[in-house]
Amino acid sequence: MNPDTDGALARAAALCGERGVRLTEQRRRVLAILCAAGRPVGAYEILDALRAGPRPAAPPTVYRALDFLLEQGLIHRLESLHAWIGCDHPGQPHLSEFLICLECGGVTEIEDAAVQQSLARLASGSGFAPRRRVVEVMGTCADCAAKDG
Repeated sequence: MNPDTDGALARAAALCGERGVRLTEQRRRVLAILCAAGRPVGAYEILDALRAGPRPAAPPTVYRALDFLLEQGLIHRLESLHAWIGCDHPGQPHLSEFLICLECGGVTEIEDAAVQQSLARLASGSGFAPRRRVVEVMGTCADCAAKDG
C-alpha cells in the first residue's frame, strides 16, 4: 500500500473510533481500494478487487460498506459516473464540488463557499428544500488540455 492510502486508512480508523462506529475489515478493504485507485471506482470494480483477496464479498456487502463509508464522510459518490472516490478531508463536514476530466477520468474535489451560498440562496428563493446536493462539472483538466494544445 502507498503512504497516502496508509494515511487515509489511519485517519478513517481514528475518526470511526472517535465516533464510536466500527471500521470493519471489509469496510477497510473497500476504503483501501478506493484510496489506492486515485480515481472514481464503480461497485463492481470494487467487488472484483475484493474477490481477488482472501475474503471474497457479494454485491450487497460492497454496497453496505459503501453506504457506511459515505455516511461517515470517508468517501463521496459521483452520481454522473455511478462511482465512488475517497474524500480528501474526511474529518471535516463539508459540501464539495467535483471537477471531472472526461479525458483522463481524474477528479478534483473542491469547496467553494460562493457556489454553496449561491445554491442555497437560489433554492431558498424558489421555495425548494434540498435533501442532497451534488455538483459535478465535466470537462478537461489542465494536464489533458496541455497535451491536446
